[in-house]
Amino acid sequence: MALTAGIVGLPNVGKSTLFNAITKAGAEMANYPFATIDPNVGMVEVPDKRLSRIDELIPAKKIIHTTFEFTDIAGIVKGASKGEGLGNKFLENIRQVDAIVHVVRAFDDDNITSVTGTVDPLDDIETINLELGIADLDAINKRFSKVEKQATSAKDKDAIAELAVLKKIKPVLEEGGAVRSIEFNEDEQKIVKGLFLLTSKPVLYVANIAEDDMSDPEASKYYKVIEDYAKKENAQVIGVSAKTEEEIAELDDDERQDFLEAEGVTESGLDKLIKASYKLLGLRTFFTAGGKETRAWTFHEGMKAPQVAGIIHSDFERGFIRAEVMAFDDLDKLGSEQAVKEAGKLGLEGKDYEVQDGDIIEFRFNV
Repeated sequence: MALTAGIVGLPNVGKSTLFNAITKAGAEMANYPFATIDPNVGMVEVPDKRLSRIDELIPAKKIIHTTFEFTDIAGIVKGASKGEGLGNKFLENIRQVDAIVHVVRAFDDDNITSVTGTVDPLDDIETINLELGIADLDAINKRFSKVEKQATSAKDKDAIAELAVLKKIKPVLEEGGAVRSIEFNEDEQKIVKGLFLLTSKPVLYVANIAEDDMSDPEASKYYKVIEDYAKKENAQVIGVSAKTEEEIAELDDDERQDFLEAEGVTESGLDKLIKASYKLLGLRTFFTAGGKETRAWTFHEGMKAPQVAGIIHSDFERGFIRAEVMAFDDLDKLGSEQAVKEAGKLGLEGKDYEVQDGDIIEFRFNV
């Protein structure tokens, strides 16, 4: 699944520090949990405790996590939609990603200058969102006259449908809103997808908090401001201390765990970020277990069994017969594969089965 989340933010908000934490963690951890593909793309393992539990109950020679990509997007300044700074590169890079991780400064530090002269998370968010909205509105206006002509003169059905969507989008953008805040039906969603609009991409806001706020991000006076803004877009916010994450990424597993416990934190900010970004894109995990390897695989929510089988190998999809499926929760509760079978919890599923997150699957196929 070649899906990636782009990390964006104003200068000095911690965007690059967060990305460095991702790539540093990869350099220090074994077995390809992280790897740098090129200077601005990082591949990261998706942390999943279910893997070790499955391996405990259905032993295998090795465990393989599924992976996920982050892209470090060029910085932005006001006027980016008009080409200011690295504006054109910034906007083009965002078009290439599937979701946006928007890093917002939520800490005070006199040694790190704010580009606006003060720490103002709301202004930071609106600066970037405004530039994206202006770029989208410009694209819509250019498209509008052409589609309107086709709809009125040629009575083209596709043009008529697209025009209705454009009319739905335009006033929202003119008022400073985002396309992702608009509700569309299934047919409209297909049209919107084809417009490649920047503000249609799902977004996750990351409040870059001080280390002192790690155990309770809501204690940050800036976190609530970011959270309130995100709620208007039905978006999620997570609190991460990027500087601290960069430092602990260099520690070994035991040292990292000791540090987190000392901070009163059960899970690192990076792990939260990875999981939230993964879920934001509608990505889910299924497992294959036992033998040479127990492995996590990424699939898109709503996929049917043959499609999911094809993620492993095209022959699995082409010659699909059935899928033998048990839920992780059943295996975890009952304690063994045999117990799952005896409890009647092992399902034999056909081509119409919609795979669920946490399914442990053995595919039967013939080619």
